[in-house]
Amino acid sequence: MGTAVQQAVSKKTEAGDLSPETKEGCKALAEVIGQVGDKWTVILVGVLSLGSARFNSLMRSVPGISHRMLTLTLRSLERDGLVSRTVFPTVPLRVDYELTDLGRSLIEPLGNLAGWAALHRNEILSARLSYNRLAP
Repeated sequence: MGTAVQQAVSKKTEAGDLSPETKEGCKALAEVIGQVGDKWTVILVGVLSLGSARFNSLMRSVPGISHRMLTLTLRSLERDGLVSRTVFPTVPLRVDYELTDLGRSLIEPLGNLAGWAALHRNEILSARLSYNRLAP
């Protein structure tokens, strides 16, 4: 991860500003990280890492997500090639969602991030409390 970020910001102009291609690289990187780093994306990738699931099952598995947010997140993940949607012509219609190969490639990095967050959660909460006591 550090390498990708370093590469994205490594080129500067003579004036010290980021070059146009570096700015474009940063913009593209921010867009992808914004999507895969979204809280609902992280949670849904975690749930779908256990196997395919139907919409209502996902609703029950992800506390706090609204019907609309689940719909928007699944559409976004499908658009980006991370999740596939399979419709079965039954009555009522059955729709299954599952991670694609690209989506499954996120499981390990997001697992590492979740592990880091769990390991350092108390330190972060402590830092927030300290900051809040000092903040005007």
